[in-house]
Amino acid sequence: MDFSISNTDKNARRGIVKTAHGAFQTPAFMPVGTAGAVKALTCEDLESCGAEIILGNTYHLYLRPGHELIERLGGLASFNGWNKPTLTDSGGFQVMSLSDKLKISEDGVEFASVIDGSLHLFTPERAIDIQRSIGADIIMSFDQCPPADCEREFAEEAVERTARWAERGLKHFAKQNSENDTRQALFGIVQGWTDKELRRRSVGQITGLDFPGYSIGGLAVGESKSLLNEMTAFTTELLPADKPRYLMGVGYPEDILMAVAAGVDMFDCVLPTRNARTGLVFTSEGPLVYRNATNSEDDRPLDANCECRVCQRYSRAYIRHLYNQKEITAHILATYHSTYFYQNLMSGIRQAIESHSFTEFRGKFLERYLS
Repeated sequence: MDFSISNTDKNARRGIVKTAHGAFQTPAFMPVGTAGAVKALTCEDLESCGAEIILGNTYHLYLRPGHELIERLGGLASFNGWNKPTLTDSGGFQVMSLSDKLKISEDGVEFASVIDGSLHLFTPERAIDIQRSIGADIIMSFDQCPPADCEREFAEEAVERTARWAERGLKHFAKQNSENDTRQALFGIVQGWTDKELRRRSVGQITGLDFPGYSIGGLAVGESKSLLNEMTAFTTELLPADKPRYLMGVGYPEDILMAVAAGVDMFDCVLPTRNARTGLVFTSEGPLVYRNATNSEDDRPLDANCECRVCQRYSRAYIRHLYNQKEITAHILATYHSTYFYQNLMSGIRQAIESHSFTEFRGKFLERYLS
């Protein structure tokens, strides 16, 4: 992996990341393909929306169809037909949040499958092996993500354990690479809850291991918006300027703009696609609940300012009708629009950074979006 910055506007950066499956521009928003696919969209849809990299979920791909099968079929980019850059998370957040039978030890985390209740163990080394089999271009260290409402002592233990796991995973990754290849890049994950001292400590521990990129974890998990903003800016400022910075699980357009202003380069979130399937899309004038009865006779597009193919052809009334009839086409149309909206937002951000007008772009966007 190679990362370079082409333009800056204060702390905001525009750059490019080159991987074995091609390059993607930053700041980038990665659509989430939990099980290897972004729900309701084909690879052709994603390409026409402007997406350049997608995310796969290690936990879910491990359970189904299994990382060994994906490896036999050429890796994730080949298996799902994307053939462009991919990133996988470590599975750490899912094993912590999706199992009510959880045993955390120094070795790793034992958890119960959401599919059949069977018990599994993820260790730092195991998480690396699974992601190597999946074959993503960028993979994550195994970490412990504490909940927003935990005690400080628990958050401190998670910071220390995350550091030890990161070192173990990195050593295992380096050993595997020396025997095989270096087509994948391993990112370290910073934890620290909403405590600045813990955040600073975690940054020192993780950057001390000299990863090629860094992820900011443990945010957007239930803390207030003000704390999200504060911790993002505080953590980002401590990270190396010459390596990509990835804010995991964020999010809302206003949060992305905040984080870009702080110097973040990469984002992912299920928000646009999940909400689209439940009756809400994102527009230039704010979120629109298209399933509401007020749209039953509305012949306007979802977003009059959007140039996506959905807004050029279909009305709010029609998409609402499809949703109420439980037609899968409603999910397809709404998901396409919101995915396009996010990719178009990122394109606008990159152009604004290049022209040194990001502050103005952000202000105008939010004035219309939040009005």
